[in-house]
Amino acid sequence: MESQQFSIQVHASAVVVWQTMFDDTTYRQWTSVFNPDSYFEGDWLPGSEIRFLGSNPDGAYGGLTGMFGVITENRPYEFVLIEYQGQIVNDVDDTTSREARQLIGARESYSLDEVDGVTTVTVAVDTADTYAELFGELWPQGLAKLKDLAEAKAAEAANAGSTADGNSDQA
Repeated sequence: MESQQFSIQVHASAVVVWQTMFDDTTYRQWTSVFNPDSYFEGDWLPGSEIRFLGSNPDGAYGGLTGMFGVITENRPYEFVLIEYQGQIVNDVDDTTSREARQLIGARESYSLDEVDGVTTVTVAVDTADTYAELFGELWPQGLAKLKDLAEAKAAEAANAGSTADGNSDQA
């Protein structure tokens, strides 16, 4: 198991980044780099089970693939910690295969730290050695998508606010 860490600075408040990160619609967009059909089932409350799902990447089976775990900590707009309990293969929970045993107990955390309207997002993840190189490429891509989505959302809110205040720069 290898621990990996990835960070990106986002020009948006921690609230906007958090909402973008965990809202179902935008979650599907920024995590599409991992699986084009990526989504989650469950909620982000401490003690809750959460399932990360997507279509089977090799297309050999019609079932879903993914991972499941428990939210062990959640401090809104600051920090989430997930502890994985197994994998999902073709719609079936797997806790006994070699791959699943490597995943059990692995942790993934999301930290948000806002300073002057810029939020640093840091993801720390335990990764099976066989996937370290792949995730080393995919996490930066996912975080870049998250940054684009959150900054667009922040710009929309700022434009709506300036227009509502009558302070629009448009003639």
